[in-house]
Amino acid sequence: MAVSTIARDITERKRADEVLRKSEERFRALVTASSEVIYRMSPDWRCMNRLCGRGFLSDTENLNPTWLQEYILPEDQPYVTAVINEAIRTKSIFELEHRVRQADGSIGWTSSRAVPLLDKNGEIIEWFGASSDITERKQAEEALAKMDIARQKEIHHRIKNNLQVISSLLDLTAERFNNRGCIQDSEVLKAFRESQDRVISMALIHEELYKGEGFETLNFSSYIEELAENLLQTYVVGNLDINLKMNLEENAFFDMDTAVPLGMIVNELVSNSLKHAFPDRKEGEIRIELYKEENGECTKSINEDCKITNFVLTVSDNGVGIPEKFDMESIDTLGMQLVTSLVDQLDGELELKRDNGTEFSVRFTVTDRDNQSSAQGIKQSIE
Repeated sequence: MAVSTIARDITERKRADEVLRKSEERFRALVTASSEVIYRMSPDWRCMNRLCGRGFLSDTENLNPTWLQEYILPEDQPYVTAVINEAIRTKSIFELEHRVRQADGSIGWTSSRAVPLLDKNGEIIEWFGASSDITERKQAEEALAKMDIARQKEIHHRIKNNLQVISSLLDLTAERFNNRGCIQDSEVLKAFRESQDRVISMALIHEELYKGEGFETLNFSSYIEELAENLLQTYVVGNLDINLKMNLEENAFFDMDTAVPLGMIVNELVSNSLKHAFPDRKEGEIRIELYKEENGECTKSINEDCKITNFVLTVSDNGVGIPEKFDMESIDTLGMQLVTSLVDQLDGELELKRDNGTEFSVRFTVTDRDNQSSAQGIKQSIE
């Protein structure tokens, strides 16, 4: 019985040695035939068995349990590890582009792909992989992206300047009419001023996009603050003291499709309050609020990269209020017609309250691509 057990152990050891020998032969054949970095990993990827770096990465001749720390940047390790673990779990091909520490110590980019070798029971016994140096490609992509950002910022800068020219022309034309005493109090001057305010509201959006680091979205809260202050300076004359209060959601970044109509809505509603809410009064208060609805933080996921978030924009005052006979369904003023049209453009809802003044609330949704899972955020930072 002892002799039989020893013989069986020797046979199993020989089989293991044969598997190892064939694995080494395959590895050498891959190294010889390929110009790429070739590597072998343990079943759980805790150890790098071997790596032929081809001058791009440092070679590993012996078992290396610290390969992750040596080759992968600390901030990228969580995401790289997550992708590896998913490949192990599913016993599928590992494939990823990520940053890597090169043989000379500098930071480069690699495109890595590894396949699992399975035994007769379907268990992973080893991983064979190949990596290519894509540093130059990534650097070119980054340079192109920077050029595109610069180009977009220049476009926003030019649009802003053109809109400011239009605003100045409207101002000059209004002054010309103002000097004609016969029409000094006519609707002409009012129309010019309102048109000028609308142009300025759009120009400010392009200014915010130009000042920002990106060009696709802008910080809407900071934009609203500047817009409201400009309106206050435009309309408040005489002894009227307006207290402007703003409670705005932090980090509310909207794209132009949302920011432009919302900005014009704020322009119309604040202008209406300044013009009509405080007749024969020395003081008043206007409030602007922007917040996420508590039950609408993540109402619906479009995919793993984005979600829909519900927002509410409120513009209110403590003025004389809007008459009960006022019906938003049958309004004939250009400003309110514009507001209802813009709310429809946003697929939003407009609500009017008359308690202690006037309050308009606009409910709308935005596609939020910024609040993603931590793994996705890491992925974006390294890709």
